[in-house]
Amino acid sequence: MPLAISATPRLLVLTGAGVSAESGLSTFRDANGLWENHRVEDVATPEAFVRDPRLVWRFYSQRRAGAKACAPNAGHAALAELERRLGDRFLLVTQNVDDLHRRAGNARLVELHGNVFFTKCSLCQREPFADESQYDAQLPTCDACGLQGKKALLRPHIVWFGEALDPAHFERIEEFLGAAPRGTLQFLAVGTSGAVYPAAGLVQLARRHGAEAWLFNAEPADNAAAFHHFVRGKSAELLPGLLEG
Repeated sequence: MPLAISATPRLLVLTGAGVSAESGLSTFRDANGLWENHRVEDVATPEAFVRDPRLVWRFYSQRRAGAKACAPNAGHAALAELERRLGDRFLLVTQNVDDLHRRAGNARLVELHGNVFFTKCSLCQREPFADESQYDAQLPTCDACGLQGKKALLRPHIVWFGEALDPAHFERIEEFLGAAPRGTLQFLAVGTSGAVYPAAGLVQLARRHGAEAWLFNAEPADNAAAFHHFVRGKSAELLPGLLEG
């Protein structure tokens, strides 16, 4: 494989749903975008949570159960090992919310869309906290604040449709890219559709910082033309090969 990670001082990686699918995790758009005859948008928006928080929590409780039943695959393990070797010269950005990268061992991690195993308050600014509970019956409330004498509802730590991504994530990415001397940066996107922005625009951002851009995907992504190289295949088969470089 021509991508020589061992000779690369700095590596930025972006992963998408294809990496998790190889662990047997159903993608967000499976079943024609329906969940129990509800459109995904009907259970993954702020408006849906206001309208029917119990339905939303039931949806995410099932997502927690599904993710917990899956294990990191060889692709996840390879990215964890790359971080171990490169240290601060490595940064992983993921669109996935399933926690599989953390469970594989990645710590230098930007979770753009949140993490299904974290919960936060729908009102106050308390930090999101780890939470594997499933709320199918009683709705969880925040013990750190109150609204008109009542405790506010907790919600999944997920960026829903219509919500903005955390600008601190992009500050961290920009800082990582800006610290790379010219000619020392590699960008690798794995298992992504290349259709969801702003994540799909990271390849152009990395290239403006002088990165050589690689795409590892089972199929060409929508933004494949923005990459210098495209390697077709499954991430669980391709990524371990980088450890041999």
